[in-house]
Amino acid sequence: MDIGLVLVIIVIIVALISTLLLAGKADENYSKSTKRNTTNLLIIYGVVIFLSLVAVGVYIYWVV
Repeated sequence: MDIGLVLVIIVIIVALISTLLLAGKADENYSKSTKRNTTNLLIIYGVVIFLSLVAVGVYIYWVV
């Protein structure tokens, strides 16, 4: 259970730092580039979901 807790804390810290770094950069053409932004968000969500499933699988394999 300690490994799972450490993994969750690491993910939270990385998400917080990434959010703060990206929040400082404003995109002036945001409304004009919705397709690109939507594609980027879908890729990000896909990667995050995949990594989350891998993390759950590793947790189940090692801990349970």
